[in-house]
Amino acid sequence: MTPTIELYDATLRDGMQGEGMNLTAEEKVRVTHHLDALGVDIIEAGFPSSNPKDIELFKLLEQERFQHTQICAFGMTSRRGVKSENDEGLRILADSFAPLVTIVGKTWDLHLEKVVKVSREENLVMISESIEFLIREGKRVIYDSEHFFDAYRSDRSYAMRCLRAAASAGAERIVLCDTNGSSLPHQVGAAVAEVKDGLGGSFPLGIHCHNDLECGVANSLAAVLNGATQVQGTMNGIGERTGNANLVSIIGNLQTKLGYPVLTAEQLVRLTPTAHVIDELLNVAPDPNQAFVGRNAFAHKGGLHVAGIRADATTFEHMPPELVGNERALLVSELAGRHTIIEKASEAGIDLTDAACAKIMDRVKELEHDGFQFEAADASLTLLLRKEAGEYEPLFQLHSWRTIVEQDADGRVSCEATIKIDIDGERYVRTAEGNGPVNALDAALRDAISVVHPHLNDVELVNYKVRILDEHHGTTATTRVLIDSSDGDRTWGTIGVAPNVIAASWQALVDSLEYAEQPAKVLKS
Repeated sequence: MTPTIELYDATLRDGMQGEGMNLTAEEKVRVTHHLDALGVDIIEAGFPSSNPKDIELFKLLEQERFQHTQICAFGMTSRRGVKSENDEGLRILADSFAPLVTIVGKTWDLHLEKVVKVSREENLVMISESIEFLIREGKRVIYDSEHFFDAYRSDRSYAMRCLRAAASAGAERIVLCDTNGSSLPHQVGAAVAEVKDGLGGSFPLGIHCHNDLECGVANSLAAVLNGATQVQGTMNGIGERTGNANLVSIIGNLQTKLGYPVLTAEQLVRLTPTAHVIDELLNVAPDPNQAFVGRNAFAHKGGLHVAGIRADATTFEHMPPELVGNERALLVSELAGRHTIIEKASEAGIDLTDAACAKIMDRVKELEHDGFQFEAADASLTLLLRKEAGEYEPLFQLHSWRTIVEQDADGRVSCEATIKIDIDGERYVRTAEGNGPVNALDAALRDAISVVHPHLNDVELVNYKVRILDEHHGTTATTRVLIDSSDGDRTWGTIGVAPNVIAASWQALVDSLEYAEQPAKVLKS
């Protein structure tokens, strides 16, 4: 029978050790609910003895109710020379509402000598007494064997003594940690199998991997295949240094490739939105190339690939994207074929003749030669399709625009923009200030068009990226501007390319507002 695999999420503790990773206590509660809905079995909410924020978090979580997940508190074995019942950190764990605690202890002789400076025997006592104390206080205990694989390679006999001490003290599970991320899959698999046999063949094991060798997910899967029945990781692989094993990819591989039913079908569909919402809460742009959940995970660009997808999706996709809540994307570029153009037009509700399709293909290739890139500019592509199909109506007619940037003697910079546009035959002239020329142009344009199209005030620019395309030309180089916009329900991308960065920004800005007004099918960026 396929063993049950327990999913253990460490995003809120280990993940927060990554550079720039920070969430408020309230945001961590939101993440916890998302992970609960996803179907994660255990959430390591934090290290309550380490900082006031985690203390606040546990107070908040105590008031919450969860459908599936168990909340776990994290801590360490007792300090050197301190009895477990007198150790402040262990006491905080004991007093926590969380019924489950994970404590980490030393295994590697290098750390005993260089870091905690205790003898091997004293370390064994610290492990045993810490676990026994927490169990007396009514807690279930998971023991994390820190740096286990380094320790196992250094001194196999002592590493096993540490594990046996934890098991004998009453730990319900021992987790083997590749804390330095220094191991390879064959090493992890062999060690897990040997440990399982050494502990009698039935003692529950877990795996906790870091990603320093880009093997975090592979190592986790190797551990499961060799007997681990709990796998730990962080959402999107965030964490210290190069991150932790990516729980998103672990789930995808366990469920869709190895046949372990870690989630229900309804929960698995939440994988993509859950991964993205956690990125958004962290103010991190979701990685478009992330396996299973990235925007490009099921994106196809080459004409032959698109033709194959249309005939049978399995020709170029390892699984249906809908299983994990993702969707197929057909990218239009100089490599795209007729099928891609037809598919994108169909998504936008546009019927194309063969002649129009051929014309659009030629136009796309020409524009990409000039520096346009429609993969990230779905809205500009839709407008191009509408123009070529004769279904496009401009939002306004431009007469002129200008920007003024001025710096005074004290270094203060001011920006002003003036636009002149015609809407339905009537001239609108507006001037606005902004914290930059593009912001000033945006303000002036919205001030003008809101007279006729007031709902466009709800459109917000949520991302703005500039790239120099031909750097060797210096300040005369061509500039590409990508803008992401949102009306609160959908998000779309637009593009502008010109030697002048303000002109390129104007193109992308106008496309953004015109797309919001077009009767196009919603396209997700």
